[in-house]
Amino acid sequence: MKMGDLVKLKAVEDSRAGLIVEFVEKKCWRTDVFGNKVDWGKIEPEPHAVVLFRNDRLSIPVIDLELIDEGR
Repeated sequence: MKMGDLVKLKAVEDSRAGLIVEFVEKKCWRTDVFGNKVDWGKIEPEPHAVVLFRNDRLSIPVIDLELIDEGR
């Protein structure tokens, strides 16, 4: 993935398209993997894409995004 790519959320069937405008590194506590008790010292930052959805800028883990095939 790169800036300018169109993406959608993997977990949402009819997710609207968003535009990647930036990349950042952030920590993301995944309760399904690590449980409910948060300990930021146990995890490393992971890449997040800052995605523009309409007027909202959302920071979303890259692993949770899917590229949209612009050729369709």
